[in-house]
Amino acid sequence: RKIFSNFRNSCFVWTKNGAAGIVETNLISSLVLKLKTELDEIQELILDTLSGCLCVEAFEALATGAVPILKEKLTHPSVAIRSKAARALLGISVPLEGKNIVWNEEVIPVLVSLLEDSDPEVRANAAGALMYATITTQGKYAALSADAIPPLLKLVDDETSKVRLNAIKTLTMLSEAPEGRKTLLNHVDLFRGQLNDSSEAVSRAAKIAIKVIEWKP
Repeated sequence: RKIFSNFRNSCFVWTKNGAAGIVETNLISSLVLKLKTELDEIQELILDTLSGCLCVEAFEALATGAVPILKEKLTHPSVAIRSKAARALLGISVPLEGKNIVWNEEVIPVLVSLLEDSDPEVRANAAGALMYATITTQGKYAALSADAIPPLLKLVDDETSKVRLNAIKTLTMLSEAPEGRKTLLNHVDLFRGQLNDSSEAVSRAAKIAIKVIEWKP
């Protein structure tokens, strides 16, 4: 409990070295388990900490059973907790093992539901987590089965650039599946509309998406 009291009284900025220190001292499992019992305020801090640590090492969190716990947090009444849980799932989905567990625990349909959340940060992080989860074939088809394409298409011209970027990248992943490409061929003009986006990253992603969608063997 002492470590969480310290969090309340200090402004903690996570650097790569700081996250590495948490990983090296084997605190990840303790942080994950604390998500089950701590107050919302502390859960937010834990999720922030986990997100930083997962950029360094995701395997301890996976071994501790973080994915089902994070899945539960995706439907939390708190916007901040939903957003931070989705961001943590983004990090945990980077390694293949994480992608597989996210698929196996049926997290993808929950992430799809968050694409229509009223908060832009939740939408952005949910789309980002889906982007990594749909790199695998099973992830792609889980998202397609959850009818992810319609809400993602709505986000292509979202007012928040981070949302637009992650939505376009996720749709690019889904277009690698024949069924996804077939659907998205009818929406290429939507991506063309983002070629002159105010965000260079978004316009670049739109250009790549068009190439992938229109690719012919």
